[in-house]
Amino acid sequence: EREGQIMQNRKGALCISEKLDLITGTVQGHPDGFGFLVPDNKTKTTGEDLFLSPKEMSQVMHGDRAMVRMSGLDRRGRPEGKIVEVLERRTQKLVGRVIRASGVTVVAAEDKRVNQDILIPYHLDMGAKSGQVVMVELTEQPSSHAQPMGKITEILGNYADSGMEIEIALRKHNLPHEFSKEALKVAEAYPRLVQEADFKGRIDQRELALITIDGETARDFDDAVFAEPQGKGWRLVVAIADVSFYVKPKDALDKEAYDRGNSVYFPRRVIPMLPEALSNGLCSLNPDVERLCMICDMQVDGAGIVKQYKFYPSVMRSKARMTYTKVHEILQNPEGELAQEYSWLKPHLENLNNVYKLMLKQREKRGAIEFESSETIMFFNEEGKIERIEPSVRNEAHRLIEECMLAANVCAAEFLKKHEHPALYRIHEGPTPEKLELLRTFMGEFGFGVGGGDSPHAKDYGKLLSLIKTRPDAQLLQTVLLRSMQQAVYSPDNVGHFGLAYEAYAHFTSPIRRYPDLLIHRAIKAVLNGDKYKAGDWNELGVHCSMTERRADDATRDVTNWLKCFYMQDRIGEVFEGTVAGVTSFGLFVALDGVYVEGLLHVTELGNDYFHFDKARHEMAGERTGVRYRLGDRLTVKLVRVDLETTKIDFTLANKSNELNDSSKVESTKITSPYKASSKPQSAVKSTPKFEAGKSDTAFGKKPASRSASRGAGGAGSAKSKPDNKVSKSKKVVKKTTKRKVKK
Repeated sequence: EREGQIMQNRKGALCISEKLDLITGTVQGHPDGFGFLVPDNKTKTTGEDLFLSPKEMSQVMHGDRAMVRMSGLDRRGRPEGKIVEVLERRTQKLVGRVIRASGVTVVAAEDKRVNQDILIPYHLDMGAKSGQVVMVELTEQPSSHAQPMGKITEILGNYADSGMEIEIALRKHNLPHEFSKEALKVAEAYPRLVQEADFKGRIDQRELALITIDGETARDFDDAVFAEPQGKGWRLVVAIADVSFYVKPKDALDKEAYDRGNSVYFPRRVIPMLPEALSNGLCSLNPDVERLCMICDMQVDGAGIVKQYKFYPSVMRSKARMTYTKVHEILQNPEGELAQEYSWLKPHLENLNNVYKLMLKQREKRGAIEFESSETIMFFNEEGKIERIEPSVRNEAHRLIEECMLAANVCAAEFLKKHEHPALYRIHEGPTPEKLELLRTFMGEFGFGVGGGDSPHAKDYGKLLSLIKTRPDAQLLQTVLLRSMQQAVYSPDNVGHFGLAYEAYAHFTSPIRRYPDLLIHRAIKAVLNGDKYKAGDWNELGVHCSMTERRADDATRDVTNWLKCFYMQDRIGEVFEGTVAGVTSFGLFVALDGVYVEGLLHVTELGNDYFHFDKARHEMAGERTGVRYRLGDRLTVKLVRVDLETTKIDFTLANKSNELNDSSKVESTKITSPYKASSKPQSAVKSTPKFEAGKSDTAFGKKPASRSASRGAGGAGSAKSKPDNKVSKSKKVVKKTTKRKVKK
């Protein structure tokens, strides 16, 4: 009954929900008060989510599970639902800001998908001041008659405090960030140094010239590498920290690692998967100390193909802690000063480089897709504020290590597949038919095709990338290619990795910071010992680890967006050059040159016209004027608004009269409308506060009083967003507090 498969009717009889045309699913809230039910099974809704009106949403919260009856279609033709029963309340705690008004205290959630303010009785407010960030525990859930109530359990500080954006993200996304006493006790019980007794059953590789190559700020070193000539080919050794020796199945450390799923890397702060005594200490392959490891020992032929490999537990002693920058400099300038300083190491680096070049040829032959990174690095001052943002540059040393890790990961997957042992594979499926069709339509506009028919391979994408890489708009075209692909996930069902063009792939090389890698290590050890590792439900493990990865990405994106907004708030009024990085039905996302910040140029800022959004062509076209805005267009914009609370950045055209794009000038100054001139397009709507961004295909360019919903500064947009027409939180308080007397 709790899962919604059966329910009681008015007479008390049990009925099967499906027979009653009831739909179960998860509630997805929206900042404007409405929401959607994402069905567990979308067959009844023809693949669509059910729209929930603000009235229906008043009795649930984002993330709740509910049973809904379809009540018809809303004014836009979407299936609409009415809540029959709340099956599970999933929000018990939340982070938010205190608002005091007219003697009443409420907390407004930081997660804007939770649109109800939490009423706090005066004796449960811990004396929190208005504007402070707090943690709230719900004491009463919302209903159709009353708002939720709660008690403040922790005062985090003021919103503008340094590092508060991270504290908020941790709690908003339910990221575990404090280790249990039991886990810390287990970690601290281990000695600081590896004991000789632990060498038993291991191959001694302490004399092998294994080295670590990582970033300048790295503190946890998962991997070390070594290469040497062997016959007509090469021997490549990848040593990975033996975390599974210290983290035992089902112990307190394992529970913490499972719950976290992975380490989370925020700007200036890391939330490790394991306590620092292990992650930066006993497990980290630090130089000049003995460390336990698992080794993948490979034979690579002259063509760069791994012909043989073996796994074994070992003990090693890293000979050097190198950085990507140093290794790149030594390889690029072998007679330079740095190369002379590391003259003893240079032959080893050259060996690694030779193996890398061979494997790179195989990668190209295989047709693996290689997208250029668009990541950025933030540089902070002593006060913790951003001084500048720069693009993250990948050099040949990054790619060298990447190829070594890919080779070891493939060996791990093939090893477990060969021995028919259950495992978590890293899978990546090809594009869906719908996305493939959109991609072909868009690329066709530029004269490019996507080969492979209904089932393209990575090679087909690779060929296209090679054709566009010299174009000035290559980065934008690459973005469209990337968005056409599905997300990589963890699964026990091996369907291969589309992007890397591997038949089997797993994560083996980062057990300090990824739980799936730890599981792979345990499985490999079990096979080596003639045993079987019983991890439990491998399907559940795959779902969980995929979730924790997405959770970490969402949290770091929130923090990055907030920091970028904070960085830009003093630059309101400035004019910037930028490139259209995204086109939606509610406007254009513009990436600024040299600043590496992205914001919204809303459709209402484009001029007094009806604009038609063409999803396939990534284009916004004015019906009357013929003005076209496309992905990759160059614009001059003015920063007009920065909202720290919602992490939104808004632009207007710096010179509207001169902002016709080259493409629109060349094609025409007026486009042919697909509708009759005498009739108003049915899908065209005026840009009033009722305009639902992300859903309508057209919008009228008259500026509304309220801003539209948009994705954050460089973040991802919502497919169900619309203009933010909410009254302020303080205005909502008085109305809400009339619903229930404050309990004392």
